[in-house]
Amino acid sequence: MSQPQDEEQYLVVTNDEDQYSIWPAYRDLPAGWHARTPASDRQACLDYIGQHWVDMRPRSVRLATTSQGPDGNSP
Repeated sequence: MSQPQDEEQYLVVTNDEDQYSIWPAYRDLPAGWHARTPASDRQACLDYIGQHWVDMRPRSVRLATTSQGPDGNSP
């Protein structure tokens, strides 16, 4: 017996730290989150995140890391 498919639509959303999530399309977005895709099925959203969220570090950590030299100190 097959499982019923999830017909709910979702959005891929990101916050100001470039962290990704999925959110039900029918709900208002929480403060600080922004839609990145049109409404789609859950798997399409998860696939999008898998392709686009390649660096899991928050934006602030990435920026701090890139502003430091190879020895961990500011250039």
